[in-house]
Amino acid sequence: MNEEVDRYIQKQQSPQKEICQTLRQIIRRTFPDMSEELKGGVPCYGCTKKQPYGHYYIVSLKDHVNLGFSLKGLTKKQQELFEGTGKIMKHIKIYRLDDIDEKRIIRLLRLVQEP
Repeated sequence: MNEEVDRYIQKQQSPQKEICQTLRQIIRRTFPDMSEELKGGVPCYGCTKKQPYGHYYIVSLKDHVNLGFSLKGLTKKQQELFEGTGKIMKHIKIYRLDDIDEKRIIRLLRLVQEP
Protein backbone atom coordinates (compact mmCIF):
# COMPACT_ATOMS: atom_id res chain seq x y z
CA MET A 1 0.00 0.00 0.00
CA ASN A 2 1.25 3.45 -0.93
CA GLU A 3 1.89 5.92 1.90
CA GLU A 4 0.95 8.92 -0.26
CA VAL A 5 -2.40 7.29 -0.98
CA ASP A 6 -2.81 6.64 2.76
CA ARG A 7 -2.26 10.34 3.48
CA TYR A 8 -4.65 11.41 0.70
CA ILE A 9 -7.43 9.27 2.11
CA GLN A 10 -6.78 10.21 5.74
CA LYS A 11 -7.15 13.93 5.05
CA GLN A 12 -10.63 13.57 3.50
CA GLN A 13 -13.82 14.51 5.32
CA SER A 14 -16.55 11.98 6.13
CA PRO A 15 -18.22 10.30 4.34
CA GLN A 16 -15.72 10.73 1.47
CA LYS A 17 -12.91 9.31 3.61
CA GLU A 18 -14.79 6.07 4.32
CA ILE A 19 -15.94 5.80 0.70
CA CYS A 20 -12.34 6.17 -0.52
CA GLN A 21 -11.13 3.56 1.98
CA THR A 22 -13.80 1.10 0.87
CA LEU A 23 -13.15 1.62 -2.85
CA ARG A 24 -9.44 1.19 -2.28
CA GLN A 25 -10.06 -2.08 -0.44
CA ILE A 26 -12.27 -3.36 -3.27
CA ILE A 27 -9.62 -2.54 -5.90
CA ARG A 28 -6.81 -4.06 -3.80
CA ARG A 29 -8.82 -7.25 -3.13
CA THR A 30 -9.80 -7.60 -6.79
CA PHE A 31 -6.28 -6.92 -8.11
CA PRO A 32 -3.81 -7.47 -5.23
CA ASP A 33 -0.73 -7.05 -7.44
CA MET A 34 -1.86 -3.85 -9.17
CA SER A 35 0.31 -0.79 -8.65
CA GLU A 36 -1.02 2.04 -6.52
CA GLU A 37 0.33 5.59 -6.55
CA LEU A 38 -0.65 9.22 -6.20
CA LYS A 39 -0.77 10.73 -9.67
CA GLY A 40 -2.12 14.18 -10.43
CA GLY A 41 -2.90 14.46 -6.73
CA VAL A 42 -5.28 11.47 -6.60
CA PRO A 43 -4.93 7.71 -6.05
CA CYS A 44 -4.29 5.93 -9.34
CA TYR A 45 -4.19 2.18 -9.98
CA GLY A 46 -2.38 0.30 -12.70
CA CYS A 47 -0.26 3.18 -14.02
CA THR A 48 2.27 2.08 -16.65
CA LYS A 49 4.09 3.66 -19.60
CA LYS A 50 1.32 2.38 -21.88
CA GLN A 51 -1.39 3.43 -19.42
CA PRO A 52 0.02 6.62 -17.81
CA TYR A 53 -3.30 7.53 -16.15
CA GLY A 54 -3.83 3.98 -14.99
CA HIS A 55 -6.87 1.76 -15.17
CA TYR A 56 -8.66 3.40 -12.23
CA TYR A 57 -8.58 6.45 -10.01
CA ILE A 58 -10.35 7.61 -6.87
CA VAL A 59 -11.03 11.30 -6.30
CA SER A 60 -12.78 12.86 -3.33
CA LEU A 61 -14.94 15.84 -4.24
CA LYS A 62 -17.09 18.27 -2.25
CA ASP A 63 -20.13 16.02 -1.82
CA HIS A 64 -19.15 12.69 -3.39
CA VAL A 65 -16.34 10.43 -4.61
CA ASN A 66 -15.66 9.55 -8.23
CA LEU A 67 -14.27 6.14 -9.09
CA GLY A 68 -12.74 6.55 -12.53
CA PHE A 69 -12.19 3.89 -15.16
CA SER A 70 -10.04 3.76 -18.29
CA LEU A 71 -12.03 3.56 -21.52
CA LYS A 72 -9.16 1.94 -23.44
CA GLY A 73 -10.47 -0.98 -25.48
CA LEU A 74 -14.11 -0.59 -24.40
CA THR A 75 -16.96 -0.49 -26.89
CA LYS A 76 -19.30 2.51 -27.00
CA LYS A 77 -21.97 0.39 -25.32
CA GLN A 78 -19.58 -0.55 -22.50
CA GLN A 79 -18.57 3.12 -22.11
CA GLU A 80 -22.23 3.96 -21.48
CA LEU A 81 -21.95 2.14 -18.13
CA PHE A 82 -20.02 5.17 -16.86
CA GLU A 83 -20.70 8.87 -16.34
CA GLY A 84 -18.79 11.87 -17.62
CA THR A 85 -17.60 13.22 -20.93
CA GLY A 86 -13.97 12.11 -20.81
CA LYS A 87 -12.35 10.61 -23.87
CA ILE A 88 -9.87 8.38 -22.04
CA MET A 89 -11.54 7.96 -18.63
CA LYS A 90 -15.06 8.11 -17.22
CA HIS A 91 -16.41 7.51 -13.72
CA ILE A 92 -19.20 6.51 -11.41
CA LYS A 93 -20.26 8.81 -8.56
CA ILE A 94 -20.71 7.63 -5.00
CA TYR A 95 -22.40 9.95 -2.50
CA ARG A 96 -22.81 7.66 0.52
CA LEU A 97 -21.09 4.58 1.85
CA ASP A 98 -24.39 2.72 1.47
CA ASP A 99 -24.34 3.54 -2.28
CA ILE A 100 -21.38 1.21 -2.83
CA ASP A 101 -22.54 -1.84 -4.79
CA GLU A 102 -19.44 -4.02 -4.46
CA LYS A 103 -20.57 -6.64 -6.99
CA ARG A 104 -21.24 -3.95 -9.63
CA ILE A 105 -17.94 -2.24 -8.93
CA ILE A 106 -16.01 -5.51 -9.26
CA ARG A 107 -17.78 -6.22 -12.57
CA LEU A 108 -16.76 -2.77 -13.84
CA LEU A 109 -13.19 -3.18 -12.58
CA ARG A 110 -12.87 -6.51 -14.39
CA LEU A 111 -14.51 -5.13 -17.55
CA VAL A 112 -11.79 -2.51 -17.82
CA GLN A 113 -9.09 -5.19 -17.32
CA GLU A 114 -10.42 -7.45 -20.10
CA PRO A 115 -9.29 -5.47 -23.18
